Amino acid sequence: LALSLSLVLAFSSATAAFAAIPQKIRIGTDPTYAPFESKNAQGELVGFDIDLAKELCKRINTQCTFVENPLDALIPSLKAKKIDAIMSSLSITEKRQQEIAFTDKLYAADSRLVVAKNSDIQPTVASLKGKRVGVLQGTTQETFGNEHWAPKGIEIVSYQGQDQ
Repeated sequence: LALSLSLVLAFSSATAAFAAIPQKIRIGTDPTYAPFESKNAQGELVGFDIDLAKELCKRINTQCTFVENPLDALIPSLKAKKIDAIMSSLSITEKRQQEIAFTDKLYAADSRLVVAKNSDIQPTVASLKGKRVGVLQGTTQETFGNEHWAPKGIEIVSYQGQDQ
């Protein structure tokens, strides 16, 4: 996965780069993706991506505010200039690269099929056929499920957030 802190931010140590950085930056994030972005008991944004964004903003001496969006609304919000950057775990895909600029990949996060502890379900088409598989709307997992599993009799159910 890569973080798309994109377009307006060129985090460089060069003095000229700092002169071009806006005084205020609106950062879009999906707060339903713990441990990367979520809310604590007090309703504050927390997580790896949030900490990273705060540190970047501190280092470039700019005021950053977080704008919460569902994952599938982040790229449209950036394109509509409702936010200036995205700090949320996004897989780099060819389609997304046609729409936005990505930073270099910061970390790898594999996908897993998760089932109840005592379930006999296996991550195979035969085992999943006739079952419902939940995915986060707008993710690469949703795309994979719809392209590879749905045609084989596996129902893909898309959710707007992991808390649903």
